[in-house]
Amino acid sequence: MTIDTSANFEAGPSGLPGGSRALAASLLAASVLCLLGIAAWPAPGAWASGHARVRATEEGAVLLTGHRVYSRPQAGSRVLLTVPALRPMTGERTTLPVIRRATGAGGRSWLRVMLPGRPNGSSGWISRKGTRPLVTGWHLVVNLGARRVTVYRHGRVLRRFRTVVGAPSTPTPTGSFFVEETLQTPAGEPGGPFALALSARSDVLQEFEGGPGQIAMHGRDNLGGTLGAAESHGCMRLATASIDWLVKRIGPGVPVTIYPS
Repeated sequence: MTIDTSANFEAGPSGLPGGSRALAASLLAASVLCLLGIAAWPAPGAWASGHARVRATEEGAVLLTGHRVYSRPQAGSRVLLTVPALRPMTGERTTLPVIRRATGAGGRSWLRVMLPGRPNGSSGWISRKGTRPLVTGWHLVVNLGARRVTVYRHGRVLRRFRTVVGAPSTPTPTGSFFVEETLQTPAGEPGGPFALALSARSDVLQEFEGGPGQIAMHGRDNLGGTLGAAESHGCMRLATASIDWLVKRIGPGVPVTIYPS
């Protein structure tokens, strides 16, 4: 797990990552991913009609270099954005879930990957060259109606945790996402002791102190909140024992499915 000593979550009135100017600047750098016109992706652990279907393993791509993201699996197609090799807050390697493969001109291998940032549910094509494959058996499923996080490993339920979810005015977004980064917050900061920063962005709060309104799973230090209640600003707050357990096992690229009930 990578440690970040400056980040905190739900520190301000937005309840989203921000708080310190340093973190806001880092999140602003990440907001280059928030572009329109990127294809919506089918979830790797598809969710429909309020039920999640979780596969035994999911494929990911660890970026060894920065990658251009294309609208189609060919170099001559429209460039949507460039994804850096390292995440802005922690310096961890960027890991993107892979949802499709293709072979282009000259036998070039392409990967259709999930993308963080706005709009939620974005994907695009990157060259497989300059990536390292990753296979994970972990998958987190959040049932907002039940206010519960279920941890799957190899398609089987391993743990369930009660959580605080977004209030009706600032709801937790639904869809298929993934863990971008894992962080430790400084002692005494709100939202500690740990956080899993997700690819999801708030549908209500577009920014906070220059940051992109990023959603996270994090602790309740200096925030409180009743487990099982809908009273956060969009993030999911967990008991200290629960978030401690998660950050020891869950890393970048792990899929996260959030559905209404």
